[in-house]
Amino acid sequence: MAQGWLLRTRTLELGARTLVMGVLNITPDSFSDGGAFLDAHAAVAHGLALLDEGADLLDLGAESTRPGSNAGPVGSAAGAISTDEALSAGEALSPDEEQARLLPVVEGILKQRPDAVLSVDTYKAATARAALKAGAEIVNDVSGFLWDAEMAAVCADARCGVVLMHTRGAPAAWGTQAQLGPDELMATVRGGLQASLDRAQAAGVARDAIVLDPGYGFGKRGEENFALLARQAELLALGRPLLAGVSRKSFLGRALRSLYDGKPAPVDQREMASVAAMVAAILNGASVVRVHRVRPAVEAALVADRVVEQMIAIQ
Repeated sequence: MAQGWLLRTRTLELGARTLVMGVLNITPDSFSDGGAFLDAHAAVAHGLALLDEGADLLDLGAESTRPGSNAGPVGSAAGAISTDEALSAGEALSPDEEQARLLPVVEGILKQRPDAVLSVDTYKAATARAALKAGAEIVNDVSGFLWDAEMAAVCADARCGVVLMHTRGAPAAWGTQAQLGPDELMATVRGGLQASLDRAQAAGVARDAIVLDPGYGFGKRGEENFALLARQAELLALGRPLLAGVSRKSFLGRALRSLYDGKPAPVDQREMASVAAMVAAILNGASVVRVHRVRPAVEAALVADRVVEQMIAIQ
């Protein structure tokens, strides 16, 4: 059933068809394309190309949250997760540096495409505030408002769209976390997303402005991601649309090991696996998909949406 996603200046329709969100990493160290678009001019050009390929919206990030990165709680939120979970190899990117990378690209894309819908992938309230002022419509917080105590208020004041992701711990600890069984995993993800949803609404964020993301790869190890994907539709019981970001994730690379002499498939060899996982996410309730390669995703989503239409018709 179609429903509106309230953004800062407009409303996007969710449910009529899958929306494709193109990823634009303005970083030197992203797991998928680190360094390729660190230059602002290259980033703007790539963002425009993604829009030309059919992206409905873009997600711009200037700090990598890959496994092992230094991303994590800031300021008064530093005690929000356990010491073990928060262990980091060094300092996270400063808000000033993050904004220096991000804002020229936000402004550059909007100068050429004023109607473009831009999301900013940040967990820092200061960066979110600056990006929204520059014209962004959505804040995509991988911590679900957990890593910066001011983030919920910033989003509520701006009346922007919000993506709340479930993240289990901080990236530096992901490789050491205990494996969870499917039932425990689903309870953990659902409970975390409900807590984020409650936190957002308590701060004044409109319920219709919120989309939830299960957080594939974010504190989920190996097969846990496939269990989550298979049971993703259970999260619709939280009453909000779902966004799925499975593109190029390491669990897909490991699934292809039999084709690569027992080693995970390289990042640049995960495109077909990414499309397959994306289709599974759509069939299991995702209204928005976050992808690196837009055109194949758009084509696959058109087919998946036809299947979903028939699934609904026979219910």
